[in-house]
Amino acid sequence: MRIELGDDEQPEIGLIALIDCIFFLLMFFMVATSFKQKETQHKDKAIPITLPRSSATLELADAAPDPLVIRVDRAGQVAIGEDKLSIEALHARLSGEARAHPGRPVRIEGDGNASYQSIVHVLDLCQFEGLTNIAMRARRQ
Repeated sequence: MRIELGDDEQPEIGLIALIDCIFFLLMFFMVATSFKQKETQHKDKAIPITLPRSSATLELADAAPDPLVIRVDRAGQVAIGEDKLSIEALHARLSGEARAHPGRPVRIEGDGNASYQSIVHVLDLCQFEGLTNIAMRARRQ
């Protein structure tokens, strides 16, 4: 007895899948060998470099002076260094600093919980005395 299977088709080899597989193998070997070459190239070869030298030197007199650090605590108290100052004393100290060192930078370090008004008041005093190079920083205590 004979079973009819339909049209007699010739068996085919899936060339598309075979080409994809060969392409991926080719790419893998290309990448793997290029990594290996780069490692050996860096170990074997070194490029001698002569770096330029500067003929000018930096004078210490031209260096920027240390900033005047004004601390404001959470209660609004102002201090320079270890000296706690009132607003009037701060005004006098800033006036003296502005006359002695006109370009001296000022850094206001305010407590993270200090009132905004206290910081602005110190900032206004600095600007009133002509100290315009001012930096501000919030700190946690």
